[in-house]
Amino acid sequence: MNNKSEELFLRAQEVIPGGVNSPVRACRSVGISPPFIQRADGCYLWDVDGARYIDYISSWGPMILGHRHPEVVQGIKSALDNGTSFGAPTELELNLAKMIVEAIPSVEMVRMVNSGTEATMSAIRLARGFTGRDMIIKFDGCYHGHSDSCLVAAGSGIATLGIPGSPGVPNEIAKLTVSLPFNDLRAVETTVKKYSDKIAAIIVEPVPANMGVVLPKDGFLQGLRRITTENNILLIFDEVITGFRVSPGGAQELYDIMPDITCLGKIIGGGLPVGAYGGKKDIMSHIAPIGNIYQAGTLSGNPLAMSAGLATLIVLKNKESYEKLNERSRLLFDGLTDAAKRTGVNIVANRLGSMGTIFFTDKPVYDFNSAKKADASKYVKFYREMLAQKIYLAPSPFEAIFLSLAHSEDIIKKTIDFAFKSFKKI
Repeated sequence: MNNKSEELFLRAQEVIPGGVNSPVRACRSVGISPPFIQRADGCYLWDVDGARYIDYISSWGPMILGHRHPEVVQGIKSALDNGTSFGAPTELELNLAKMIVEAIPSVEMVRMVNSGTEATMSAIRLARGFTGRDMIIKFDGCYHGHSDSCLVAAGSGIATLGIPGSPGVPNEIAKLTVSLPFNDLRAVETTVKKYSDKIAAIIVEPVPANMGVVLPKDGFLQGLRRITTENNILLIFDEVITGFRVSPGGAQELYDIMPDITCLGKIIGGGLPVGAYGGKKDIMSHIAPIGNIYQAGTLSGNPLAMSAGLATLIVLKNKESYEKLNERSRLLFDGLTDAAKRTGVNIVANRLGSMGTIFFTDKPVYDFNSAKKADASKYVKFYREMLAQKIYLAPSPFEAIFLSLAHSEDIIKKTIDFAFKSFKKI
């Protein structure tokens, strides 16, 4: 790693746990020190040593337009001229809420928060308060933020670091969460039959992206909707990643499912910290101040984040944006698959819209267990070879590649060429 990044990382470890403010960034699973990023533009990042990378992390999803998109930058500047935070209602948060409600049919009311973790935590509290029940069902490898109820058999950094749960989560709380294999409808039916009068909600990433991208089997999401409806259980879709990324209406639009509560984040902040949860009025009306389920946040609806989100969603309203994203994503993942095949390396590419993951295996990946059976050591070698060629991928086999509108066909073809060279060295 370059000298200034190394120096900064050493200094950071003195004052920040592990030298990072989110665990996967430490790059421990790939055996390197992380490059410290100084600036970004389009699909590129520059580190503090001046190296330029083609960025396929996209700030873990939100930079769907690319970095420093002129409309987003202008939106933030316009808001900044009026101040950074008021702790009071603004027209900006009303306008963003209206855009979300118009785009997602299952959402009639929405509450802004500051992160995806806040969104899922608040949605679970709402489900418990609305139903008067305490238990929830989640799925192995799905990551719903770091609140206590969601760290059982979680994906993302928990999976990357090999942590089974987390000290600090009381057993009494952990016992209220049942984690089941993704895509296993029979396990859901059995569990619901046993605990139906105690389960408040089933929370699921409709298309998981935190054990790598895993696609739902035909009928799985529809089965969840049927089971929850029959047993008066709320269905929560965690679309923090898929919302506005895989389609304007999220994964629920693609799979024609109407969840009871939807969690959003990433893209609706245009790169600034934001989250949201929403649903039908009869459920959302239980939230304070009109209901008795309390949730609050001083910085919720922050004008800078609202402006960035509005600018992003306005650009995405053009249907050509998603057509372009899908086509370039297809080009990338088909190209990676072909490059691996030509070098005799076995990979499985799971993709939906402009996000996907390559797993080093010749077997289908359809749940957390099958994702863990992929060869992580080959991913580490691939990651390091690609980084050496200035391709910036997630430093974990359990994360996703995210494309943006700034990734041109030429850049994608260059990436495929670099991947071919990297596959040859594995």
